[in-house]
Amino acid sequence: MILVASFMGLFDVFVVNVAAPDIQADIHTTSADLQLVIGGYSFAYAAFLITGGRLGDRYSYRRLFAIGMAIFTIASALCGLSQTPVELIVARVAQGFGAALMVPQVLALITSLFPPAERHKALAWFGVTIGLGAIAGQVLGGALVQLDLFGWGWRTIFFVNVPIGLVTVLLAERLLPDSRSAAKPQLDVPGVIGVTLALGMALIPLTLGQSQGWPWWLVAPLVASPVVLAIAARYERGLAQRGGQPVLDLSLFKARSFSAGIVVNIAVFLYFGSILLGLTLFLQRGLGLSALDAGLCFAPLGVGFAITSLVGRPLIGKYGARVVTGGLVVAFLALAGQLLDIHLSGEATTAWRIAPIFFAIGIGNGLVIPALIGASLTDVAPAKAGAGAGTLATGQQFATAAGVAVLSEIFFATIGSHPTEHSYLKAIQYVLALDAGLLVVCFVASLFMPRPRAQQAAPTPVTEVA
Repeated sequence: MILVASFMGLFDVFVVNVAAPDIQADIHTTSADLQLVIGGYSFAYAAFLITGGRLGDRYSYRRLFAIGMAIFTIASALCGLSQTPVELIVARVAQGFGAALMVPQVLALITSLFPPAERHKALAWFGVTIGLGAIAGQVLGGALVQLDLFGWGWRTIFFVNVPIGLVTVLLAERLLPDSRSAAKPQLDVPGVIGVTLALGMALIPLTLGQSQGWPWWLVAPLVASPVVLAIAARYERGLAQRGGQPVLDLSLFKARSFSAGIVVNIAVFLYFGSILLGLTLFLQRGLGLSALDAGLCFAPLGVGFAITSLVGRPLIGKYGARVVTGGLVVAFLALAGQLLDIHLSGEATTAWRIAPIFFAIGIGNGLVIPALIGASLTDVAPAKAGAGAGTLATGQQFATAAGVAVLSEIFFATIGSHPTEHSYLKAIQYVLALDAGLLVVCFVASLFMPRPRAQQAAPTPVTEVA
């Protein structure tokens, strides 16, 4: 049941992709509005993820899981009822905030419900759910838009969350244990504000820059964001030295598996978020496919992901980071093959030519994503595993939002104001080449991730049951 939250959280990151043309036509959104609808959710999700984990540690995993799911459900309904771009953007940010409260409790509940010997299997299922949620956002999202239930059109992708959320809240109160961290950590409000401000100063200009012509009031915060992040990091380091509990624990980076793992996590989700959006735009706008047909094109990717993520689960506990490295090689070869095929076929490219390569990409992703968190936490001390997992998840969500923002800038700048089929082909080739480069970075970083010791589960925080 708790994996429903992980699935819904990632499903709603990507479900808007296939509905984007319908949303744009219905409520007259600009390309910048669409980027904020997609990226605003991921940003709010990333910005409050660690805080959501701390609140669960301090008060109750079950309580924060239920509160987060309730906020997410209400915000989903408001997304479906939105009549203007501003209403939809605000509701999406609220949705991301709800996800940030409920999803961290999934990892915490896994640690309290499963013994160490079984925990790596549960974490693998968590990774499987993350990947399937992202892919289902593309496939099921297209089907929901095309079905047009009750005449709702694109609004169906949000309304479908409401009954699921209500049932999950009711079951959570009845079935989940009322557990929390024995440490009852403090809340680092200045740290949350500083880190969130730094990320926002980077993400918002990346999202709006191209559509606004890069005015000084967007360039200035983008340039200043590393400075703000450095100031926040210095404050966090000082807080840790004073015996506090910083939201960004810099001591985690002393662990080789974590420092290499966070590079892999960020680069993988930059690639994963950008390639899904880029291919969706290309299929619908470049090849003229409907939302359903575009969504179905991602079905082979989902099948490939499901097969390797399930078959590869026993390998994760035994080989850890080596599984990640192997999956990255497969994903790179598949992506390079797709780039070559589109380059050679040109305007003769069809969805049928792309589908087999989608399958191969899914195979690579199915090996990488389920193993990432566990492999990244191999050398992290048990007492800091919760902070480590939260930092990794925050990096993943911010990377997804940044991937969407940067991809959109490149894609829309390439197609220009009067797009043609040739301009869409050129745009998707740029995106695929960039993603191939990210996979090379991932591969190099994965070589520094150590193999886990035999039968060692991912480190976990100590919990107590109230």
